[in-house]
Amino acid sequence: MIFIQDKVFRALVVALMALAIAGCGPSSAPSDEVQSEALISESNDSEPETESQLPAGDPIRIGALFPLSAPGSVVGGEAMRDAMIIAAERINAAGGLLGRPVELIVVDSEGLPERGAAVTERLISQDGVVAIAGGYHSSVGVVAKEVAHDNNIPIVLANTWNDTITSVQYPQVFRIAPLSSEVSAVDVKFIQWLRDEAGIQLDKVVILTENTDYGIPAAADTSRLLEAAGIEPVTFGVDIGTQDFAGIIERIKAEEPDFIMSLATGEASYNFAQQCADAGIGPQDLPTLCEHVALESESFWRNVPDGNYCFVRRIGLPPQLYNDIALEFLAEYEARTGKEGAESYAFAAYDAVRIIAQAITEAGTTDPNDIIAALEEISYEGALGTITFPINSRNTPQDAGVDPKWWHQFPDPAVTVVQYQRQGEDSVGATVVFPHTYQTGDPIVVGQ
Repeated sequence: MIFIQDKVFRALVVALMALAIAGCGPSSAPSDEVQSEALISESNDSEPETESQLPAGDPIRIGALFPLSAPGSVVGGEAMRDAMIIAAERINAAGGLLGRPVELIVVDSEGLPERGAAVTERLISQDGVVAIAGGYHSSVGVVAKEVAHDNNIPIVLANTWNDTITSVQYPQVFRIAPLSSEVSAVDVKFIQWLRDEAGIQLDKVVILTENTDYGIPAAADTSRLLEAAGIEPVTFGVDIGTQDFAGIIERIKAEEPDFIMSLATGEASYNFAQQCADAGIGPQDLPTLCEHVALESESFWRNVPDGNYCFVRRIGLPPQLYNDIALEFLAEYEARTGKEGAESYAFAAYDAVRIIAQAITEAGTTDPNDIIAALEEISYEGALGTITFPINSRNTPQDAGVDPKWWHQFPDPAVTVVQYQRQGEDSVGATVVFPHTYQTGDPIVVGQ
């Protein structure tokens, strides 16, 4: 059972699910509600009867938090939403949780911290969720963790990287996304590799970053590591949702960089990449690391037709190493969305819901303290691999001799760099150029 509060998406899913429910008998539900393995309705609608094959009883509600409106990354949020719906449907098809149906309640953070805090509070105080999954923008994750902590509700964050989200060591907060500082380290190792192994001139890197809890620390970590490697960093900051980069692009051109890195999220990153291309410093002119929303291939090519040769950071194992769970999810995701492949944050969103479900099952209750205890002990086999949280209340960062950022942190998310090497290709088939362990081909370096 899935409970969606997004009106636009409700209409879309009703259309998409029409074939799936064809042949079902009449329902007592109002005409604008759909019954199958998912319930799609407004939060204040009366609940229709469940079908006989679904679990019965009062639903167990799980919150789903991501951006579905600008200035947030809409395409990223939509991917996460589709993945979570698949997860909830599969849970219900397998009998639900504790013999009861799962009810997934979707809220739109808009990528804004104040909005994120408000809808997280609503999920807990009004909708009665027992746990929350999701998160895309770090600024939302930073405030959502406070709401979850204050209300003692477990939250599993799937795509928020800011180190402080876990370093505060709240019992309620878990993360299966990578740490921002660790991703920055991979970025700089990749740039060093281009310089030292591929023989590319890389004396100066320009970083375009958004002034958010994601962009500011990521740019700072990257700059520090670049300087340590003997590479000059130059950072330009913009507000989230910026659309016109003309002035900044002129300043970037004046710097005469050897490499451009984008840390602007969402559709703004598309605009920056294409406007750079129009100005003669785009991905086909200078080596460019595009922000990872470029993995949304259809949206990327539609908005950045001159984006070929863009490098893109991808989280998660490359397709040739997908396990059976990942392949099963991928097939269903492609069928639902019409895409060729699934983005890294879609895999993470799918796992975030299912890891909560496993914790509830193992706890045998929806009591938040018991769910938290089960998450600390969990070994979950998911689309991202085997997920555990080894740094926890029984093995604290102090005990383990590690930085506090590893608290309730999945320690092994794979981070790779892929490159579009053919106009219009899908990111799933894009060449993995770094690191060597996962490499499927050599990088094409422009402007040298």
